[in-house]
Amino acid sequence: MILVTGATGNIGRELVRRLHADGRGPGVRALTRDAARSAGVVPDGVEVAEGDLGRAKTLKPALDGVRSLFLIAGVGADAGVLEAARDAGVEHVVLVSSITVATHPHLGPAQANLAVERRLRESGMGWTVLRPTQFASNTLWWAESVRDESAVHVPYADTGLPTVHPADIASVARAALTEPGHRGRTYPLTGPERITPRQQVAELGRVLGREVACVGIGREEAYGPMAAAMGAETADSVLDLMGGDVNDELLTVHDTVHRVTGSPARPYRHWAKENANAFR
Repeated sequence: MILVTGATGNIGRELVRRLHADGRGPGVRALTRDAARSAGVVPDGVEVAEGDLGRAKTLKPALDGVRSLFLIAGVGADAGVLEAARDAGVEHVVLVSSITVATHPHLGPAQANLAVERRLRESGMGWTVLRPTQFASNTLWWAESVRDESAVHVPYADTGLPTVHPADIASVARAALTEPGHRGRTYPLTGPERITPRQQVAELGRVLGREVACVGIGREEAYGPMAAAMGAETADSVLDLMGGDVNDELLTVHDTVHRVTGSPARPYRHWAKENANAFR
């Protein structure tokens, strides 16, 4: 049995869909805090279990009979979740961490991810660590301003990063969960090319069929709303990663998705087409 946590999220729902398409539906369990939210998201034939990653004790029923676990770091009480998984007899955990563990280890969020990675490696369970870069789905932050103003206000508008499609993270996770040869491996995951916020905005305009302006703003102007939404330390870290403190390692395009899955990584324009309705 494979337990997919965050089964209604950007990565989890795609992973569940792919596992179901593989014919593994009866051997997949989708974890969500509210089973009602899974309607229309989790395919028929996939078992849905309720549990709260912030309260590891609630996971015991969901972990019954589970041998492989998909987990995103930082969503809940990671130490407790890993302990509960080990106690339940889980043999292999596929963990979504962050590429910043390698590129910006001095940042607080990166240090937190590294701590989870270390705890997993020391747990005695088999492990595979995925380290994605910036998600294409992060641009959903712009949805309201695109709908209301046909404009995006963004710092570092001309700094390009190799943004990754969440479905590609799910594809690599599927391989790690179901195929041999991935245990004990750490995979950096990126898209196929660097793309700037200005280029992303242009792609959104193309799929929407109307002009969307990209308005460059300074770091200080961007910081206030971001700090209010995510906290001061995280806002500073995100701004560094968006362009304030980039380095060659963060800018590197990796071919991991292609090597692991046999299919090339999806460019941002694919994500934009698939999610255009969010911006209308």
